[in-house]
Order: sequence, then structure tokens, then C-alpha cells
Amino acid sequence: MGSRIEHRAEFSAGLAAVVAAVSGEKALLARLQELGGDDAELLSYTAEGDVVRFELRQGIKAAKLPQAVRTLHKGDLIVRRGENWRRSGDGYIGGIEVNVSGVPGEIAARTSLSTSGERVTQRTDGEVTVRIPLFGGKIESAVADQVTTLLRREAEFTARWLAEHA
Repeated sequence: MGSRIEHRAEFSAGLAAVVAAVSGEKALLARLQELGGDDAELLSYTAEGDVVRFELRQGIKAAKLPQAVRTLHKGDLIVRRGENWRRSGDGYIGGIEVNVSGVPGEIAARTSLSTSGERVTQRTDGEVTVRIPLFGGKIESAVADQVTTLLRREAEFTARWLAEHA
């Protein structure tokens, strides 16, 4: 059993603007530049109708990793994150899958965008799983905390992006 990830953010913009801010190519490139870490790159991007798929690479220096992770993994981490979004009723739903180089485990999450009046709510629910006997749970917890912090920082970026571009 893994460690849970839960995050919620609200934006004061229309659904189309928020979708573009969280999954548009231009916004993703800007977000990667600001938050992507070392060797960040948009590896692939496709948008067909109301479906968007992309893959990101992000780097994390070893010095920035929690001690629990540094104990079991020497060196920097390379994170590959695949994400997809598609229209569903009055909103969008999506999925996120993350693999980390050299770590036996994964992160999987479901995400959604829904409207309420003139606000859009983004919800992300997922799980971190690390398959290392005895230490996996401690690493999962540390990684879940880091992922939640990243989701908060991405939401802050999205809010600024919307203020500047919507």
C-alpha cells in the first residue's frame, strides 16, 4: 500500500483558460523553465480535439532530496512524467504517471478540472508506491510530501500565468 497524495486548487478564470494554463504547450514550457529543475524538457506533446497528452522530464539534484531518499539512491534523480487530459461533461479529467530513475516504484494520480460559477477547481488524488522492503513506506511518505509541494507550486504558477495571459 502506498502513500496518498491529495491536492486541490481554485482559479478565478474560465475553464478554457485554465485548461490552456495546465496543459497548453506554451504554459508547460514556461512552467518547466521556472519549476522543472535540471535538464527539464517537454519530451512530447499532442493535442487532438479535447484530448491533450504530454511527457515531461524533470531533474532533481541529490542535495535537494530528502535524507530518506538519499540514503537509498545515490546521485541526482531524473523524473519522467506523463500526463493526459480529456473533456468529460462540463469539465476535464486526466491522469498522471510518474517514473523516477533508479527507484523501484511509481506515482499515479487522477486529476480533474470542474467549474463552479466563475471559478475552476483542480483536484489531484493519487498514490506513491515504492517497492523497497523495510524502507519503502518512509520513502513513499517523503516523496508524497515533495509531490504535494510541487503541486502547490504548480498551482501558484498557474494562477500567475492566468493573471498574465487570460
